[in-house]
Amino acid sequence: MDYIKAFLVGGTFCLIGQILIDKTKLTPARILVSYVVIGVFLGAIGLYKPLAEFAGAGATVPLTGFGYNLAKGVKEAVNQDGFLGIFTGGLKACAGGIAIAVFAGLLASLIFKPRDKA
Repeated sequence: MDYIKAFLVGGTFCLIGQILIDKTKLTPARILVSYVVIGVFLGAIGLYKPLAEFAGAGATVPLTGFGYNLAKGVKEAVNQDGFLGIFTGGLKACAGGIAIAVFAGLLASLIFKPRDKA
């Protein structure tokens, strides 16, 4: 049942993104940034945590989950470190995800030959 919940929630995020790409003039980059901001907003007002508990990886792996993790990290760091936590909390909470994204990008650039589209 956990797999079905994750698939339904994650698939819904993907479906919404695809509809936005097909039916609007928004670029994929703007949609991705919007997903992160929506995750931060929903995390800040407390609506994303129940969704993450319900859907597991279906809610924590997409970009909305990254935004939620940023907001959660900042909130915890502010409670622990005060004002300085605003600047350090998000990075501490997401350091693993950021590191693997950079590493995967480096690895892809070494394996494949990037070129401009003509």
